[in-house]
Amino acid sequence: MDAMGRSTMPPSEGSKEPSRDSGAPAGSDFLQLDIGEAPSGGRTAWLAERLRSAVADGRLPVGTRLPASRVLAAELRVTRGVVTEAYRRLAESGQIAARGRLGTMVVAAPAAPRAPARDAPVPGPALFDSADRDGAVDLLRALPCRIDLSPGVPDLTAFPRTSWLRAERAVLTDVSRTDLGYGDPRGAPALRRAVVGWLARNRGIRADPDQVIVVAGVAQALALLGQLLRADGIRRVAVEDPGSLGTRQQLAYGGHTPVPIPVDERGLDVAALRASGAPAVLLTPAHQFPTGVVLDGERRRELLGWAADGGLLIEDDYDAEHRYDRPPVPALRSLLPEGVHYAGSVSKLLAPALRVGWLLVPSARHDALVTAKRHADLGNGVLTQLVLARLMDSGELERHLRHLRLRHRRRRDAMLRAVRTHLPGARVHGAAAGLHLMVTFDTHGAGLRDTDLAAAALARGVKAHPLSWHRITPGPPGLVLGYAAGPAHEIDEGIALIGAALRSDG
Repeated sequence: MDAMGRSTMPPSEGSKEPSRDSGAPAGSDFLQLDIGEAPSGGRTAWLAERLRSAVADGRLPVGTRLPASRVLAAELRVTRGVVTEAYRRLAESGQIAARGRLGTMVVAAPAAPRAPARDAPVPGPALFDSADRDGAVDLLRALPCRIDLSPGVPDLTAFPRTSWLRAERAVLTDVSRTDLGYGDPRGAPALRRAVVGWLARNRGIRADPDQVIVVAGVAQALALLGQLLRADGIRRVAVEDPGSLGTRQQLAYGGHTPVPIPVDERGLDVAALRASGAPAVLLTPAHQFPTGVVLDGERRRELLGWAADGGLLIEDDYDAEHRYDRPPVPALRSLLPEGVHYAGSVSKLLAPALRVGWLLVPSARHDALVTAKRHADLGNGVLTQLVLARLMDSGELERHLRHLRLRHRRRRDAMLRAVRTHLPGARVHGAAAGLHLMVTFDTHGAGLRDTDLAAAALARGVKAHPLSWHRITPGPPGLVLGYAAGPAHEIDEGIALIGAALRSDG
């Protein structure tokens, strides 16, 4: 209340701001917005959609300055919160951004979805049941779709463009002539030093720059390791089940036979690993894909004992930095440096397109890995390495990670709320960390095929992975759902559409 007894509480979203001229129409010359068109209680969503459409169709081209939120709110006679929330939604999807004194600007237009070929069949259950999983995954990734909940897709709109450009300018200013030649196949010394610092601060790993091999992502790390395994006569490689379809496909392409080892609430079953007789294992101990479980202390000790007895251990640390509700989990490499082949990258932290990762191996294999890397590509692009090194050394990458954690936590929470609302019978797994959730539908029994559910969701405009894609042995049906790539309102809508597909299927 103010001094005259009038309320100072802000009005709700659905109410109008006070106006000196109550008879004036509530509208704005900007985009000819008429608040009367907005549904009751849905003004934020209406305004966000009008802005998004204007960016998409070119009425608001890149570089356009949007009205100040206070100004637009006054013209529409709504609370300022309606406008700021609508702006926030577009900022989260990467279309607008605050530019200091310049105000809020349009910075990117959404890519127009590619139209399918005129005679192309509409993807259905056959896509998800295809024996050619490589082709199915590639086709699903390329399909235009309104809402993408595929796992493994990071928040690409959050890429730190300003910081990257600043670091790139500094690198180009300082770069020497020799830096522009063929580099060390192990990687640029500056990046190898920066990676050592990053791993020490964030993953508890102590290493020397000479031990680091810079690679084109974890995919290349596994390909190079696969060459060494074949040279040693190792063809059978144990993998987590359920586990990553992509890494399993890569092992198979390299001539290896994946051996499934069950995963439970404590992580990989090490007793089953010993019983399998597989001489090597590839696993994700800090945040198992797709279940999200952490390899517990007893299993870690058992696994390190297995490695000490001669087992070859490959640690894929694909997204361990992304955690929300639990303390950090040290990397296995930090506990047994000479017994663990460790791979990591910036694909989930910055962007897969950078194709930059790192590999640390026991000293006995280091020279052979460097030779394999040299013959593969003579080394990664040096300029990108130098820019990344500067981001790591300056602390910009840590600041970016803190920013991502806040965004991802909000989106994770939005997906949890949506699952509770729209998929009430689903069990959620792995919510404490990562960029995805796994949900299972135990109550539906054997009557539900998750490939049918994924196909029905796709028909409604939502991409998701059936859990069976990531299994070798049968198990409960489910979905693997990524939440990092899209804003909260898209996540809620996507889960609602999956719920509708599930009800129609049932």
